[in-house]
Amino acid sequence: MQSERQDEDSLVRRIAAKFRLSASARAGNVTLGIGDDAALWKATPGLETILTCDWFLEDLHFLKGLHPADSVGWKCLARAVSDIAAMGGVPRCFLLSLALPETHTGRWLDEFLDGLRAASRKLKCVLAGGDTTRHEKILINVTVIGEIETKRAALRSGARKGDWICVSGQLGGAQAGLELLLQQKGARKGDVGLDKHLYPVPRVELGRRLVKERLVTAMMDLSDGLSTDLKRLCEASGVGARIEEWRLPLAKAFPGFKGGVAERIRAALHGGDDYELLFTVPKSKARHLKREIAGAPVTIIGEIQSGRRILLLKQNGREQSLESGGWDPFRHVKRRF
Repeated sequence: MQSERQDEDSLVRRIAAKFRLSASARAGNVTLGIGDDAALWKATPGLETILTCDWFLEDLHFLKGLHPADSVGWKCLARAVSDIAAMGGVPRCFLLSLALPETHTGRWLDEFLDGLRAASRKLKCVLAGGDTTRHEKILINVTVIGEIETKRAALRSGARKGDWICVSGQLGGAQAGLELLLQQKGARKGDVGLDKHLYPVPRVELGRRLVKERLVTAMMDLSDGLSTDLKRLCEASGVGARIEEWRLPLAKAFPGFKGGVAERIRAALHGGDDYELLFTVPKSKARHLKREIAGAPVTIIGEIQSGRRILLLKQNGREQSLESGGWDPFRHVKRRF
């Protein structure tokens, strides 16, 4: 890939130009953006600040020869913003730390920034600053600042026995999209089914509504797979759970994806990367839980139980332990895909 030789200052200027920022630019709570040693952030009175960060690494989370550059830009921000959504907060701004090989400071970088800018606008989360450096692989770290009403953040630790277990959207679509991408060795124009993997949209408005209406006792996003993330929620809350396989909202089959129902169930349980919300609702508030909230389908898939076991009730009536089969970078020695 061809690129013109550049220094770090020119890269920073290109990034700033893409986002139309300057050292004195004001964007909401950001009172000083790109161009100085650090950004300045002014917290909103009466609100708590949410801080989160996320890695997005070549050969672990994406392949530069397989994943479109604009999708890498989009997804690195969307993944981090999903953590804000999971607490019921609103994203405000982000910091971008970017390491690139010299070969990818031209067209690849431009397309990456186009995707990042599109996500920034969609999620109303402005670029406040960051850092750039050179590396033989593409390494991305995004830090997002969000806000929420004081003492209203949804945590993982509030689930109680008898609560309904709910998820948003459909599960397994990102895994199915990834399998198609690998199968055909890249994205093609007009592909159906890849958007969930390449351009996920975090459920910010849903999380905000659930917290505002005081419907949830615990909540987190589904980034590493239902089997893994449900276990984390239950451990934080000191409870167990039972989910019913036939209630899982499976992603729809699409052209090119060869998996049948069994494969779709496996993707829903263990696939991850969906960035939907997993949350618990007291039965006393179930009447207020609609099938669709803020444009997102909502499905009850099970119930919180006493003890610590995570159980899956199969469609044939058999009950079994649901083992954590989602993504774990320290258990999976190879890349995520």
